[in-house]
Amino acid sequence: MSIDKGAAVKLADSDFAADRRVQDVPSALRDYWQRVRSGDLGALPAILGLGGLFVLFTALRPETFLSERNIANLFTQALPVTILAMGLVFVLLLGEIDLSAGVASGVCGAVMAKLMVDSGQPWYVAVLSAVATGIVIGTAIGWLVSVVRIPSFVVTLALFLGLQGITLRLIGEGGTVPVRDDVIVALANRNMPVWLGWTLAAVCAAGYGVLQMWRWRRQHERGLAAKPIQLVIGQIAVVAGALLFGTYLLSLDRAPSPLITLAGVPWGVPLVGVLLIVATFVLGRTAYGRHLYAIGGNAEAARRAGINVTRLRMSVFMICSGMAAVAGIVAASRLNSITPDAGAGNTLLYAVGAAVIGGTSLFGGRGRARDAVLGGLVVATIENGLGLLGAKAYANLLITGGVLLLAASIDALARRRRAAAGR
Repeated sequence: MSIDKGAAVKLADSDFAADRRVQDVPSALRDYWQRVRSGDLGALPAILGLGGLFVLFTALRPETFLSERNIANLFTQALPVTILAMGLVFVLLLGEIDLSAGVASGVCGAVMAKLMVDSGQPWYVAVLSAVATGIVIGTAIGWLVSVVRIPSFVVTLALFLGLQGITLRLIGEGGTVPVRDDVIVALANRNMPVWLGWTLAAVCAAGYGVLQMWRWRRQHERGLAAKPIQLVIGQIAVVAGALLFGTYLLSLDRAPSPLITLAGVPWGVPLVGVLLIVATFVLGRTAYGRHLYAIGGNAEAARRAGINVTRLRMSVFMICSGMAAVAGIVAASRLNSITPDAGAGNTLLYAVGAAVIGGTSLFGGRGRARDAVLGGLVVATIENGLGLLGAKAYANLLITGGVLLLAASIDALARRRRAAAGR
């Protein structure tokens, strides 16, 4: 069958054909700016906010904020909130909420500590038991929300109160369970050998570069829309530079005395890195992740398309509570103990704030695992910087609450812009 020459020219100039061509840098930047104007902000507000906070606190405390010791302390402060926020991203993707995630982390930490102290169990048995406890809690929440159809707000609010009672029963009023196991304590209080930190940073930077180039080559060979190679290389350079520069800062000796050496990446940092890689792969490269985004965008349409909405809704609460268990273990490591109020207070609020500040939507359908890392760094930077300034506790709460309100407002406005633009 022959095709008219004019029709062929029109087909070549159609939007479909344009989508198949590799963009140049100016057109890619124009497309990105158009997406931003249409409300597709992604992680841009969190990145700008984090940069602004670093500039502000560096100007106010130039002698201490960017010191080697404080940078390491900042990363350690961010660990529990970041891990908990990473689990909450899965729940928020469906437009649900888990108000019990913070206290669930406290219960799981208490289970781990009691098994090691009272029963003499090795650390790996205690850790596995703590994670299993978290998954059981998540299964119960998921069943009540997905099968019984009780709103997640009500279910998790009830467990927010009930789980605090379990922690109090395990530890006792006014009691404290010490955490002294060397492996657990090392998570948030000890550092990797300097050579190992550099090796992991180099491997991660190289692996990220190879994956990005492989992805670009596949898109190019299949004629799919792809970023200009210059932007891909620039993106690789930025990520690799951030990894190597962070490793350099953490590899400097930060000991207060010349008689000892204190250098290296804290062990908790690669733990967050592994969780980030796994969560990013699950959300971005598996059918499970695509189904979560579909449900978050329109649950009824996803159900009609054959997606098991009930099972997936239950699974996100299991993942969230499992991640809460890991966060509780890291928090216990940082404090070297578990108390009856573990995971209570502002823990959940900071974690939800971290996810939303990082770019995850409260309305469902939008969010990535990296949002938890960026948001966790923002929350930890605010707490760290205000601590260096000697700010009162009420100021910390007011400022953090204001930042969370600002992030939620940006999310709502961006959602309206996306709806107006038909995105």
